[in-house]
Amino acid sequence: MVTIPAWFIRYALPVAFLVVATAAVVVVRPVLHDAAPVRATREAPPPVRVARRPAHAAQPRTAAYSVRSGDTLATIAGRFGTTVDELLVLNPGIDPRALHVGQPLRVH
Repeated sequence: MVTIPAWFIRYALPVAFLVVATAAVVVVRPVLHDAAPVRATREAPPPVRVARRPAHAAQPRTAAYSVRSGDTLATIAGRFGTTVDELLVLNPGIDPRALHVGQPLRVH
């Protein structure tokens, strides 16, 4: 009688099983999906078309914002992607250190 070493049963047989199972998946997968092998290609994205505004088009309307509790000009500027200086230009006469809850501000 031939004895099989314990290390062979514990390590080699599971590894052999995984190799056979992986090979079977590689062979059978294209048949099951009925597709050609996937090839990695880099295609350029389609060109983006940008519509131009006519010269006579109206300027965009300004947006209004109502000041909330805890707001500063810096947080409002960050929220709308602008600067504190731009907010001061859009809102002449406001005191940046004394904003009031509910106070309307032009942000664009």
